Amino acid sequence: MEKRFRHEHGGGRIEVITGGMFSGKSEELVRRLRRALIARQTIQVFKPRLDNRHAPDRVVTRDRREVEATSVANCAELEQQLLDDVEVVGIDEAQFFDGSLAVIVTQLADRGVRVVIAGLDQDYRRQPFGPMPQIMALAEHVDKVHAVCVQCGATAHYSQRFAGGGEQVQVGDGESYEARCRNCYEPYQPA
Repeated sequence: MEKRFRHEHGGGRIEVITGGMFSGKSEELVRRLRRALIARQTIQVFKPRLDNRHAPDRVVTRDRREVEATSVANCAELEQQLLDDVEVVGIDEAQFFDGSLAVIVTQLADRGVRVVIAGLDQDYRRQPFGPMPQIMALAEHVDKVHAVCVQCGATAHYSQRFAGGGEQVQVGDGESYEARCRNCYEPYQPA
């Protein structure tokens, strides 16, 4: 079977999946990437080496769905790893990368690559997180997903930190964070 050109797949674009922790961002990323695999598209998936919660060579969701990935230390390493013939690039935990990620994903989309990005839009203080606001502004599609507030059951938009320090970047999961709605969110004061 002859390989189709990228423009027949709808051309380059940036898709963002964002929201708070426990909202299903990685699950949706994996779902979209698995569909690209079914379509026999050439994909590459990247995640920051900083995120060491799961296997270094996989993006793993809370319900144990996974896709092969490459852990990279920074945007320069991500860019070096890109294949010339890649059709779909997935990036998980994008908030942990620096601002040059916005430049890289724009260049990829401009050359016809579909880029699917998952990441937190806000940190535990409810402040914009990393390159996500800029990437969201550049994206053709932005999907904001929500979790369930563990306090009251309402729609949760925030990542409530309840353990650890006061630094912006603290990789963690249920031992340090939980999903909260606006009414149940409490500013975290490190000890």
